[in-house]
Amino acid sequence: MQESNTYISVVIPVYNCAKSLNELYIRLEDTLSNISPDFEIIFVNDCSPQHDWQVITELASKDDRVKGINLSRNFGQHNAITAGLDNTSGEWVVVMDGDLQDQPEEIIKLYNKAQEGYDIVFGRRYDRQDIYFKKLMSRTFNKVFEYLADTTTDHTIANFSICNAKVIDSFRMMREKNRSYQHFIKWTGYNLVYIDIEHASRPEGKSSYTFRKRLELATQIIVAHSNKPLRLSIGFGFLMTVLSVVYAVYLVLRYLLLAKPPAGWTSVMVSLYFLCGLLFANFGIVGLYIGKIFDETKNRPLYLIDDRINI
Repeated sequence: MQESNTYISVVIPVYNCAKSLNELYIRLEDTLSNISPDFEIIFVNDCSPQHDWQVITELASKDDRVKGINLSRNFGQHNAITAGLDNTSGEWVVVMDGDLQDQPEEIIKLYNKAQEGYDIVFGRRYDRQDIYFKKLMSRTFNKVFEYLADTTTDHTIANFSICNAKVIDSFRMMREKNRSYQHFIKWTGYNLVYIDIEHASRPEGKSSYTFRKRLELATQIIVAHSNKPLRLSIGFGFLMTVLSVVYAVYLVLRYLLLAKPPAGWTSVMVSLYFLCGLLFANFGIVGLYIGKIFDETKNRPLYLIDDRINI
């Protein structure tokens, strides 16, 4: 951790949030001043196509407690969060979104709860203000993830949280390419609690997470945290082998006892296509894990910084 008098840091990954940043800064300044005057706000521009960086630059020029990191290209939300956390210096660190759905005023609740002796406090969006499809996707992913990772999750929990410096130092040690801020923080095992917070509807624009991006992120998180799909594919392969042997015995007995030869072509072709499909699916699962191993062995940086302000 950097030597600094900063008491609380706020990390905000930014993408298509230009219209909300000024209001976000005003509300953050008012909220954080009630905790300590020694704060910093770190905006990480994940190569937004809007003029987010221009707004960040203007805010940083007026207040040196506002800091900006401009990534060279779009590295994804969780890598952008990592870039921000790598540059924090506060005793307490807040991570939140920049679209005003995570309300700055709720930081007070998170901070006060942390003062009861907790290292990590996550906000639970008890009345989540998202469209039905987004909530359905989140709930479905959590159910699948719970089964594959043998853990419990809550679709009302996102990234909005506060952690103390030792948790963030531990997070910095994890440099895997497949990243999930929430799951990495939980993995550290420090004293954690959830509290209810108010969640706001998005005032401007729409989420940049398309169905394809959500599916890709879900796949990455599952692969990063569980090898159960590999074990399931092995088990399913053994099951199909047993069923094939049973079916073969059935055909032989039917031929010997009932003098009914098997109806050759149809059963053979159906079995062939089914088993080929199963093999390709299993190869795909194995290939997915091998691909992730390949990505890790390249050891490329998690992000590249094009420009920075007040850092």
